[in-house]
Amino acid sequence: MLTNEGFDLWADDYDECVDISDNNESYPFAGYKIVLNEIYNRILNASYKNILDIGFGTGTLIFRLYQQGCNIYGQDFSERMIDIAQKKMPEAKLYNGDISNGLVEALLEHKYDAIIATYSLHHLTDSKKVTFLKSLLKQLDENAVIYIGDVAFENRIEHDKCMKKVGDEWDKDEFYFVVNEMKAYFPDMKFEKISECAGIITLKK
Repeated sequence: MLTNEGFDLWADDYDECVDISDNNESYPFAGYKIVLNEIYNRILNASYKNILDIGFGTGTLIFRLYQQGCNIYGQDFSERMIDIAQKKMPEAKLYNGDISNGLVEALLEHKYDAIIATYSLHHLTDSKKVTFLKSLLKQLDENAVIYIGDVAFENRIEHDKCMKKVGDEWDKDEFYFVVNEMKAYFPDMKFEKISECAGIITLKK
């Protein structure tokens, strides 16, 4: 499991590592670009303005939204990744904080049109996911949405099938979404499969 120090060390090479996995259509980032492009287009098509990104990394997605005039807020626990993202987006309000402890105080002061989390929530156990997502729903403005792009599966059978296929490459310290199990807590949760190991989860207030 990567600590915040580990992510700091990985920051400069992060995008390259993601590209290699995505281009090879391999776990864990197969479908990564499609996931981000879909979320990007949906936010622009809905004319959402105030965007919160949870675990934004180097700012791959929110930089594009920033360029389109969106007001960008974010939380990440890697100081190095925050530095990289802040240089790209000097007007963005980016904060350091571990999402396992919830949102930092400054972000709780706002409501958002869209909250996005791409490849970040798998660091939380399922029980912590439930608690955190319920708290995020409270930060949504009217007619707002949460988009989660991540390693995710419709059911446990698909999860275990992928785990068996990738073998030793499977990260046992990460906790991937199994959507039909999460629906016990969020009955209206929607899931769109993008690749063998990734998809987009949608939650509304």
